[in-house]
Amino acid sequence: MKFAPHKFLLILVALILSNSLFAAPSPPEPIPPVPPGFPIDSNIIFCVLLSIVYSFYKLYVNKKSFNLN
Repeated sequence: MKFAPHKFLLILVALILSNSLFAAPSPPEPIPPVPPGFPIDSNIIFCVLLSIVYSFYKLYVNKKSFNLN
């Protein structure tokens, strides 16, 4: 039987490289869910300004109704 170095080299390379195929990295950690926030958090300035405008409007309407001169 004749020794075939190219077949031996091919088998050796296949065995060495096959180990790296099975050594896949583990998947990344799952992202934790975002904690629920209050829906008013993003619009608090708008709500404050709206309440100030509404209170001035109500004061203006009530002042107008008491002045019957």
